[in-house]
Amino acid sequence: MAPIPGSGLAKGLAVTLRTMTKKTVTAQYPDVQPELPPRTRGVIGLFEENCTVCMLCARECPDWCIYIDSHKETVPAATPGGRERSRNVLDRFAIDFSLCMYCGICIEVCPFDALFWSPEFEYAETDIHELTHERDKLREWMWTVPAPPALDEGAEEPKELAAARKAAEKLAAEQAAAAQESAAAPEPGEEDQA
Repeated sequence: MAPIPGSGLAKGLAVTLRTMTKKTVTAQYPDVQPELPPRTRGVIGLFEENCTVCMLCARECPDWCIYIDSHKETVPAATPGGRERSRNVLDRFAIDFSLCMYCGICIEVCPFDALFWSPEFEYAETDIHELTHERDKLREWMWTVPAPPALDEGAEEPKELAAARKAAEKLAAEQAAAAQESAAAPEPGEEDQA
């Protein structure tokens, strides 16, 4: 049996008419912002205070897109008779996002929680050289990093938080006791009047 001439065209037009009557699923991106999951991988933010210039992130990066420069400073002894220490001071921390493949290895290997994922993804540039974000730009991305998810109900409190809370409660109790003692003690001029 031979196909009917023009049947392929009729089938194609039927598909076109069927899809024309359905609602579109395309999101008009610039006008409608997408609803992203809360821990979306966008850009990497730097929490500079936690960075100890250990260079693990730069060494483990498969793309070699992290650039770190530092120098050593001598820190005086904390106690009399102690010895001086040297520490690394961060001079430059930059990530070249034109090379980065967003694998997240740098964030995972950082032992001091200095790197975080930000869900921001709108940072396109007209010049490829502007995609190398220096530490001031990486610090700005930290404002967009979402808070970590809450602990499950019944989960054990982290040891760091428990120790900090106990230390704060102990300090508050000592200050309250000192305030009570100073309030209960008579002033030097009051004893003479009695």
